[in-house]
Amino acid sequence: MDISGRTVLIVGGTSGIGLGLARRFAAAGSTVVVGGRDPGRVAGDGSLETVRIDVTDHVSVQRARDEVLTRHPDLDVVVTMSGVMLLEDLRDPAHAAAAETTIAVNLLGTIRVLDAFTPHLLGRGAGDVITVTSGIAFLPFPLMASYGASKAGVHAYTEALRAQLEGTGVQVTELVPPAVATAGQELVNPAALPLEAFLDEVVDLLGADPTPREVVVQAARRLRWAERDGTYAELLRQRSQSLATLPGR
Repeated sequence: MDISGRTVLIVGGTSGIGLGLARRFAAAGSTVVVGGRDPGRVAGDGSLETVRIDVTDHVSVQRARDEVLTRHPDLDVVVTMSGVMLLEDLRDPAHAAAAETTIAVNLLGTIRVLDAFTPHLLGRGAGDVITVTSGIAFLPFPLMASYGASKAGVHAYTEALRAQLEGTGVQVTELVPPAVATAGQELVNPAALPLEAFLDEVVDLLGADPTPREVVVQAARRLRWAERDGTYAELLRQRSQSLATLPGR
C-alpha cells in the first residue's frame, strides 16, 4: 500500500494509535481527515483536517460521510478504529452496560463506518479499507471480555468484507496491534510497545507488495498465532492472573 499522495479518513484518529497513524500518512504527503467525537483535540495540528463523528449514532456517521465526501470526493483510504476498553466482572450482571457500550462502539461502530463509505470506494473502483482489531481478538484478556469479543467480531467481519469485495479494486487490510504505550497503557503494562516503534513497523508492513491481509507487528505475533503455536492455554492462564484484581477474588 502506498501511503503517499492518498486522501485518507481515520475514524478514531484524534488520539493514540489513530493519531499517530494519521501523522504518518500526512508526513508521507497524504491529505488526512481525522474523525472523533471531540475533533477539537487535534485542532492545533495544521497537517490534519477534522470531522466530528460519533460511531454509535447512525445520523452522525451519515453526516460525517457527507461532509468528508463533499470536501474530498477523491477519498481513497478509510481507516476505522474507534474503540473503548472497559473492565468487566462477569459475575456481576451490571457488567452488561459496559458490554453494550463496547459492542456499540467497537463492532457496530466499525460496521456503520464501513457501510457509510464502502459504496463510495466501490464507485471509484479502487481504494483501501483498514480495520483495526487487537491481539486480544485472538487471545482474550479476561478482564476485558467484551473488548476481546468485539475485536474478534471485527476480525470476522473484516474477513467477510474482504471476500465480498474481491475483484472490485477495493483492498481490505486488518491491523492487529499488541499493547501499545498510549492513553496510559505504559503505566499498567510495562511491556506495552512504544508508539513510534509500533508505527515504524506498521508503515514498513503496509509498504510491502502485495499489502498483507493482516498487519501484525512482531510483538503481536505471539497473540495472533497462539493457537497455531500451541501456546494458547499457557498464555491464557498467565493473562487470567489479572482477575485477582477484581473485588472478592
